[in-house]
Amino acid sequence: QVQLVESGGGLVQPGGSLRLSCKASGILFSLYSMGWYRQTPGNQREMVARYTSAGRARYADFVKGRFTISKEPAENSTYLQMHNLEPEDTAVYYCNAYRAVDGDYYGQGTQVTVSS
Repeated sequence: QVQLVESGGGLVQPGGSLRLSCKASGILFSLYSMGWYRQTPGNQREMVARYTSAGRARYADFVKGRFTISKEPAENSTYLQMHNLEPEDTAVYYCNAYRAVDGDYYGQGTQVTVSS
């Protein structure tokens, strides 16, 4: 059974930082492209950052150099370091694992709230 468990969300002031973590189980981590998505009420889930099948990191335009995705295969984990957070970054953030033959898996999400 595939499980993606996110952690690290919370309340942060504008300009602050958070580091999200995702622990994967039930998959062979090296076969999947890992990424982060986010969703706000009434809107579709959108890509924040992800690795391509070639292992390159891709970022949404709105990231503007503020976020960094990383992974630690030995820990079956992927991370999203977020700096200079803005109120518009408030969302539920989801870990994603993708492989063409399987499609997408998502975790349960972790809430990030940016507010003073």
